[in-house]
Amino acid sequence: MAAKLESADKVLRRYKREFLLNELLLISGNALNSGLTLHDVKNVCRKSASVNSKYFDHQHSKHWRLGFKSLIIVILIIIFMCFIIRLPILDGMMKNALGIKCVIPNNYFVWEATRPITDCSMCKGVNGVLILPNITREEFHKYAYSSRPIVVKGAASHWPAKQLFSFNYFKDIFKNIDGSYENIEEDCQFLTFKTDFLSLRDVFSMPRRRLLNWKGERPWYIGWSNCYQPLLNEMRQHYSRPHFLPADAEHAHVDYVFMGYQQGAVMHLDYISRLMWQAQLRGHKTWRLNPPPECEAVCSGFSFRVYPGDILLLDTRQWYHDTHIDEGEFSLTVSSEYG
Repeated sequence: MAAKLESADKVLRRYKREFLLNELLLISGNALNSGLTLHDVKNVCRKSASVNSKYFDHQHSKHWRLGFKSLIIVILIIIFMCFIIRLPILDGMMKNALGIKCVIPNNYFVWEATRPITDCSMCKGVNGVLILPNITREEFHKYAYSSRPIVVKGAASHWPAKQLFSFNYFKDIFKNIDGSYENIEEDCQFLTFKTDFLSLRDVFSMPRRRLLNWKGERPWYIGWSNCYQPLLNEMRQHYSRPHFLPADAEHAHVDYVFMGYQQGAVMHLDYISRLMWQAQLRGHKTWRLNPPPECEAVCSGFSFRVYPGDILLLDTRQWYHDTHIDEGEFSLTVSSEYG
């Protein structure tokens, strides 16, 4: 009997761990998008880390219960904040209870708490972005897998996508390709950043005044991943992977689109598998980069501006970054991974 009770207790503890992690994953990104900074969430991480080892150790069950209750309180506070500012959270619960389709957020909180320490040689001697002309594959070879931020000038200027891609282009292909909305919502990723949209359907049905960012309207900036093959096939007719990348570089089966006005994401890292390239097709965008905190004695942050037709190559797994679009301009980019 004692053995069965102990086994049941272990199952309960595992369930609580999984529940807590899932709640943190669902809530953390929206907390940041609501205006909190990485500094805020780091402080929460640091405070919880001192008792973290006690949470799940069966030899310290009393401390585990206290720690668990403390984190639940933190979670409830964040949930309350999200409700106050009308952000979508708790996807399954809210969807089932209220019929609301919620968005799975970027999990910056958990990712930041668990990221490995960076090898600071990635930024040694780097004090700005490397600007290159539209070069050949052979010329680019020595830079191909570097952590150095690079802008290749005008490398996407010849892409038909630079002229074709627009808000209305994407609105039309989502309307005309069956299953597009459903696939993005169920299998891909929709990035709301600081906007109030719950889905791409909401984005493509916004009033014209807001679409054009008229005075008095709330600015918007969103992104999504295209993992739906019919959509991807349609898009890739109008652009290719950058011609200067190595021939043997592995290309992701998912491409991203980002578009809108003013500021995009807060300062963050991307938790992706490979290096990133991003083609600026419309508008001018200023990137601000910072090294990881443990590398601040080796290198410092800097900013740079990209122009329509430029392609940026950046290790967003190592460099913290945020972006800002020129006042009044509409920005549209296509992005993917390589490695």
